[in-house]
Amino acid sequence: MRTSQSEAGPVAFVPGEATESSPGRLPGIAMMLGSGLSNQVGAATGALAFDAIGPAGVVAVRQWIAGAVLMAVGRPKLRTFTRRQWWPLLCLAAVFATMNLSLYTAIDRVGLGLAVTLEFLGPLTVALAASRRAVDLGCAVIAGAAVAVLARPQPSTDYAGIALGLLAAVCWASYILLNRAVGARLPGVEGSATAAGISALLYLPIGIAVLAHHPPTATALACAAAAGILSSAVPFLADLLALRRVDARFFGIFMSVNPVLAALVGMVVLGQPLHRTEGLAIAAIVTANAVSILVPRRRRCM
Repeated sequence: MRTSQSEAGPVAFVPGEATESSPGRLPGIAMMLGSGLSNQVGAATGALAFDAIGPAGVVAVRQWIAGAVLMAVGRPKLRTFTRRQWWPLLCLAAVFATMNLSLYTAIDRVGLGLAVTLEFLGPLTVALAASRRAVDLGCAVIAGAAVAVLARPQPSTDYAGIALGLLAAVCWASYILLNRAVGARLPGVEGSATAAGISALLYLPIGIAVLAHHPPTATALACAAAAGILSSAVPFLADLLALRRVDARFFGIFMSVNPVLAALVGMVVLGQPLHRTEGLAIAAIVTANAVSILVPRRRRCM
Protein backbone atom coordinates (compact mmCIF):
# COMPACT_ATOMS: atom_id res chain seq x y z
CA MET A 1 0.00 0.00 0.00
CA ARG A 2 1.39 3.37 -1.01
CA THR A 3 0.84 6.44 1.12
CA SER A 4 1.71 10.03 0.33
CA GLN A 5 1.69 13.42 1.87
CA SER A 6 0.56 16.58 0.09
CA GLU A 7 1.34 16.93 -3.59
CA ALA A 8 4.21 19.27 -2.82
CA GLY A 9 5.64 17.06 -0.10
CA PRO A 10 7.71 13.86 -0.16
CA VAL A 11 6.20 10.50 -0.98
CA ALA A 12 6.78 7.57 1.38
CA PHE A 13 6.68 3.95 0.25
CA VAL A 14 6.24 0.84 2.32
CA PRO A 15 9.57 -1.08 2.21
CA GLY A 16 9.68 -3.82 -0.40
CA GLU A 17 6.57 -2.75 -2.29
CA ALA A 18 6.56 -2.46 -6.06
CA THR A 19 6.70 1.09 -7.34
CA GLU A 20 6.97 0.66 -11.11
CA SER A 21 3.59 2.29 -11.57
CA SER A 22 4.81 5.50 -9.98
CA PRO A 23 5.13 8.28 -12.58
CA GLY A 24 8.36 9.39 -10.94
CA ARG A 25 10.20 6.06 -11.31
CA LEU A 26 11.94 6.72 -14.64
CA PRO A 27 13.09 10.21 -13.57
CA GLY A 28 14.29 8.59 -10.35
CA ILE A 29 16.39 6.08 -12.30
CA ALA A 30 17.85 8.87 -14.44
CA MET A 31 18.73 10.83 -11.29
CA MET A 32 20.47 7.82 -9.73
CA LEU A 33 22.50 7.14 -12.89
CA GLY A 34 23.51 10.79 -13.20
CA SER A 35 24.37 10.87 -9.51
CA GLY A 36 26.64 7.84 -9.83
CA LEU A 37 28.49 9.14 -12.90
CA SER A 38 28.97 12.58 -11.37
CA ASN A 39 30.19 11.01 -8.12
CA GLN A 40 32.85 8.86 -9.76
CA VAL A 41 34.13 11.58 -12.09
CA GLY A 42 34.38 13.89 -9.10
CA ALA A 43 36.23 11.29 -7.04
CA ALA A 44 38.73 10.70 -9.83
CA THR A 45 39.24 14.44 -10.26
CA GLY A 46 39.81 14.85 -6.53
CA ALA A 47 42.32 11.99 -6.55
CA LEU A 48 44.49 14.03 -8.90
CA ALA A 49 45.14 16.41 -5.98
CA PHE A 50 46.20 13.72 -3.46
CA ASP A 51 49.91 14.27 -4.05
CA ALA A 52 49.60 17.96 -3.22
CA ILE A 53 47.14 18.12 -0.29
CA GLY A 54 46.30 14.49 0.55
CA PRO A 55 42.86 12.88 0.89
CA ALA A 56 41.96 14.93 4.00
CA GLY A 57 42.72 18.18 2.22
CA VAL A 58 40.64 17.19 -0.80
CA VAL A 59 37.72 16.12 1.37
CA ALA A 60 37.86 19.36 3.37
CA VAL A 61 37.73 21.51 0.24
CA ARG A 62 34.94 19.45 -1.32
CA GLN A 63 32.90 19.66 1.90
CA TRP A 64 33.32 23.44 1.99
CA ILE A 65 32.25 23.78 -1.64
CA ALA A 66 29.31 21.41 -1.24
CA GLY A 67 28.18 23.14 1.96
CA ALA A 68 28.33 26.59 0.39
CA VAL A 69 26.49 25.52 -2.78
CA LEU A 70 23.76 23.57 -1.01
CA MET A 71 23.17 26.21 1.66
CA ALA A 72 22.81 28.82 -1.10
CA VAL A 73 20.39 26.62 -3.06
CA GLY A 74 18.38 25.25 -0.15
CA ARG A 75 18.27 28.39 2.03
CA PRO A 76 17.14 26.37 5.07
CA LYS A 77 15.10 28.14 7.75
CA LEU A 78 17.11 26.78 10.67
CA ARG A 79 15.07 28.52 13.37
CA THR A 80 11.93 26.69 12.31
CA PHE A 81 13.43 23.19 12.57
CA THR A 82 12.01 20.96 15.28
CA ARG A 83 13.87 18.45 17.43
CA ARG A 84 12.36 15.64 15.33
CA GLN A 85 13.91 17.23 12.24
CA TRP A 86 17.27 18.07 13.80
CA TRP A 87 18.39 14.63 14.95
CA PRO A 88 18.45 12.93 11.51
CA LEU A 89 20.12 16.06 10.09
CA LEU A 90 22.96 15.88 12.61
CA CYS A 91 23.36 12.14 12.05
CA LEU A 92 23.39 12.64 8.27
CA ALA A 93 26.05 15.35 8.54
CA ALA A 94 28.30 13.08 10.64
CA VAL A 95 27.79 10.14 8.29
CA PHE A 96 28.42 12.28 5.23
CA ALA A 97 31.70 13.62 6.65
CA THR A 98 32.95 10.19 7.75
CA MET A 99 31.95 8.49 4.50
CA ASN A 100 33.88 10.93 2.34
CA LEU A 101 37.08 10.84 4.39
CA SER A 102 37.12 7.04 4.65
CA LEU A 103 36.35 6.60 0.94
CA TYR A 104 38.95 9.08 -0.30
CA THR A 105 41.62 7.61 1.97
CA ALA A 106 40.69 4.15 0.64
CA ILE A 107 40.95 5.46 -2.94
CA ASP A 108 44.44 6.73 -2.15
CA ARG A 109 45.47 3.29 -0.84
CA VAL A 110 43.69 0.75 -3.06
CA GLY A 111 42.45 2.70 -6.09
CA LEU A 112 39.10 4.06 -7.22
CA GLY A 113 37.55 0.85 -8.55
CA LEU A 114 38.25 -1.32 -5.50
CA ALA A 115 37.38 1.41 -3.00
CA VAL A 116 33.99 1.99 -4.61
CA THR A 117 33.19 -1.73 -4.91
CA LEU A 118 33.84 -2.09 -1.18
CA GLU A 119 31.68 0.95 -0.48
CA PHE A 120 28.91 -0.68 -2.55
CA LEU A 121 28.48 -3.31 0.16
CA GLY A 122 26.52 -0.63 2.05
CA PRO A 123 23.63 -0.21 -0.41
CA LEU A 124 23.79 -3.95 -1.15
CA THR A 125 23.07 -4.61 2.52
CA VAL A 126 20.13 -2.19 2.35
CA ALA A 127 18.81 -4.12 -0.65
CA LEU A 128 19.12 -7.49 1.11
CA ALA A 129 17.51 -6.23 4.30
CA ALA A 130 14.53 -4.57 2.60
CA SER A 131 13.73 -6.95 -0.26
CA ARG A 132 10.91 -9.50 -0.12
CA ARG A 133 11.32 -10.87 -3.64
CA ALA A 134 13.39 -13.99 -4.31
CA VAL A 135 14.67 -12.54 -7.59
CA ASP A 136 15.95 -9.42 -5.83
CA LEU A 137 17.71 -11.47 -3.19
CA GLY A 138 19.29 -13.63 -5.90
CA CYS A 139 20.45 -10.58 -7.84
CA ALA A 140 21.88 -9.02 -4.71
CA VAL A 141 23.78 -12.23 -3.91
CA ILE A 142 25.24 -12.32 -7.44
CA ALA A 143 26.30 -8.69 -7.16
CA GLY A 144 27.79 -9.36 -3.72
CA ALA A 145 29.78 -12.32 -5.04
CA ALA A 146 31.12 -10.15 -7.85
CA VAL A 147 32.19 -7.52 -5.33
CA ALA A 148 33.97 -10.26 -3.35
CA VAL A 149 35.88 -11.26 -6.49
CA LEU A 150 36.91 -7.66 -7.07
CA ALA A 151 38.13 -7.37 -3.47
CA ARG A 152 39.77 -10.82 -3.27
CA PRO A 153 42.85 -11.00 -0.96
CA GLN A 154 46.26 -11.07 -2.62
CA PRO A 155 49.86 -10.89 -1.32
CA SER A 156 49.91 -7.15 -1.91
CA THR A 157 46.52 -6.54 -0.33
CA ASP A 158 46.28 -3.28 1.62
CA TYR A 159 44.09 -4.33 4.55
CA ALA A 160 43.92 -0.82 5.99
CA GLY A 161 42.59 0.42 2.67
CA ILE A 162 40.02 -2.38 2.59
CA ALA A 163 38.94 -1.57 6.15
CA LEU A 164 38.44 2.06 5.19
CA GLY A 165 36.40 0.97 2.17
CA LEU A 166 34.20 -1.13 4.45
CA LEU A 167 33.77 1.82 6.83
CA ALA A 168 32.60 3.84 3.82
CA ALA A 169 30.13 1.01 3.10
CA VAL A 170 28.61 1.28 6.57
CA CYS A 171 28.35 5.04 6.12
CA TRP A 172 26.71 4.72 2.71
CA ALA A 173 24.05 2.35 4.04
CA SER A 174 23.32 4.84 6.83
CA TYR A 175 23.33 7.68 4.30
CA ILE A 176 20.60 6.01 2.22
CA LEU A 177 18.26 5.55 5.17
CA LEU A 178 18.99 8.90 6.84
CA ASN A 179 18.67 10.82 3.56
CA ARG A 180 15.24 9.31 3.05
CA ALA A 181 14.21 10.21 6.60
CA VAL A 182 15.40 13.78 6.09
CA GLY A 183 13.51 14.03 2.80
CA ALA A 184 10.32 12.88 4.53
CA ARG A 185 10.58 15.49 7.30
CA LEU A 186 11.80 18.59 5.51
CA PRO A 187 10.59 20.23 2.28
CA GLY A 188 12.72 20.70 -0.81
CA VAL A 189 16.46 20.52 -0.26
CA GLU A 190 16.54 22.22 3.14
CA GLY A 191 17.59 19.02 4.89
CA SER A 192 20.43 18.11 2.53
CA ALA A 193 21.63 21.72 2.53
CA THR A 194 21.74 21.88 6.32
CA ALA A 195 23.55 18.54 6.64
CA ALA A 196 26.14 19.64 4.07
CA GLY A 197 26.62 22.95 5.88
CA ILE A 198 27.18 21.22 9.22
CA SER A 199 29.64 18.80 7.61
CA ALA A 200 31.54 21.74 6.12
CA LEU A 201 31.83 23.32 9.56
CA LEU A 202 33.21 20.06 10.97
CA TYR A 203 35.98 20.18 8.38
CA LEU A 204 37.04 23.78 9.03
CA PRO A 205 39.76 22.96 11.62
CA ILE A 206 40.85 19.84 9.73
CA GLY A 207 41.14 21.62 6.40
CA ILE A 208 42.93 24.65 7.81
CA ALA A 209 45.51 22.45 9.54
CA VAL A 210 46.12 20.30 6.44
CA LEU A 211 46.37 23.19 3.99
CA ALA A 212 48.64 25.13 6.32
CA HIS A 213 51.01 22.15 6.49
CA HIS A 214 50.74 21.41 2.74
CA PRO A 215 50.28 24.71 0.84
CA PRO A 216 48.04 23.81 -2.13
CA THR A 217 48.70 24.62 -5.76
CA ALA A 218 46.02 26.26 -7.91
CA THR A 219 45.57 22.99 -9.81
CA ALA A 220 45.09 21.00 -6.60
CA LEU A 221 42.49 23.47 -5.33
CA ALA A 222 40.67 23.36 -8.67
CA CYS A 223 40.55 19.55 -8.60
CA ALA A 224 39.32 19.49 -5.00
CA ALA A 225 36.69 22.15 -5.77
CA ALA A 226 35.50 20.15 -8.80
CA ALA A 227 35.19 17.11 -6.52
CA GLY A 228 33.03 19.22 -4.21
CA ILE A 229 30.59 19.99 -7.01
CA LEU A 230 30.58 16.64 -8.81
CA SER A 231 30.90 14.25 -5.86
CA SER A 232 28.99 16.15 -3.19
CA ALA A 233 26.57 18.82 -4.35
CA VAL A 234 25.21 17.06 -7.45
CA PRO A 235 24.80 13.53 -5.97
CA PHE A 236 23.47 14.89 -2.66
CA LEU A 237 20.60 16.67 -4.41
CA ALA A 238 20.02 13.92 -6.98
CA ASP A 239 19.90 11.17 -4.35
CA LEU A 240 17.49 13.12 -2.16
CA LEU A 241 15.11 13.65 -5.07
CA ALA A 242 15.53 10.07 -6.33
CA LEU A 243 14.68 8.60 -2.92
CA ARG A 244 11.34 10.40 -3.12
CA ARG A 245 10.53 8.47 -6.28
CA VAL A 246 11.91 4.99 -5.53
CA ASP A 247 12.13 2.93 -2.35
CA ALA A 248 15.32 2.24 -0.39
CA ARG A 249 15.52 -1.38 -1.62
CA PHE A 250 15.42 -0.41 -5.29
CA PHE A 251 17.88 2.42 -4.68
CA GLY A 252 20.30 0.00 -3.02
CA ILE A 253 20.22 -2.53 -5.87
CA PHE A 254 20.43 0.11 -8.60
CA MET A 255 23.53 1.57 -6.98
CA SER A 256 25.38 -1.55 -8.14
CA VAL A 257 26.26 0.49 -11.24
CA ASN A 258 28.72 2.51 -9.15
CA PRO A 259 31.54 -0.10 -9.25
CA VAL A 260 31.09 -0.21 -13.03
CA LEU A 261 31.26 3.55 -13.34
CA ALA A 262 34.22 3.70 -10.94
CA ALA A 263 36.19 1.12 -12.92
CA LEU A 264 35.55 2.91 -16.21
CA VAL A 265 36.29 6.37 -14.84
CA GLY A 266 39.40 5.07 -13.05
CA MET A 267 40.64 3.60 -16.32
CA VAL A 268 39.97 6.76 -18.36
CA VAL A 269 40.88 9.51 -15.88
CA LEU A 270 43.46 7.85 -13.62
CA GLY A 271 44.93 5.30 -16.02
CA GLN A 272 44.01 2.34 -13.80
CA PRO A 273 43.75 -0.77 -16.04
CA LEU A 274 40.73 -3.07 -15.96
CA HIS A 275 41.78 -6.75 -15.79
CA ARG A 276 39.77 -9.65 -17.23
CA THR A 277 38.58 -10.96 -13.86
CA GLU A 278 37.49 -7.49 -12.83
CA GLY A 279 35.64 -7.05 -16.11
CA LEU A 280 33.73 -10.31 -15.60
CA ALA A 281 32.84 -9.39 -12.04
CA ILE A 282 31.59 -5.98 -13.12
CA ALA A 283 29.56 -7.59 -15.93
CA ALA A 284 27.90 -9.81 -13.30
CA ILE A 285 27.01 -6.73 -11.27
CA VAL A 286 25.45 -5.03 -14.30
CA THR A 287 23.49 -8.18 -15.19
CA ALA A 288 22.16 -8.57 -11.65
CA ASN A 289 21.16 -4.92 -11.62
CA ALA A 290 19.39 -5.17 -14.99
CA VAL A 291 17.49 -8.34 -14.04
CA SER A 292 16.28 -6.79 -10.80
CA ILE A 293 14.96 -3.75 -12.65
CA LEU A 294 13.42 -5.53 -15.65
CA VAL A 295 11.69 -8.49 -13.96
CA PRO A 296 8.10 -7.34 -13.30
CA ARG A 297 6.70 -7.29 -9.78
CA ARG A 298 3.28 -8.57 -8.78
CA ARG A 299 0.72 -5.99 -7.87
CA ARG A 300 -0.74 -6.28 -4.39
CA CYS A 301 -4.46 -6.52 -3.93
CA MET A 302 -6.04 -3.92 -1.66
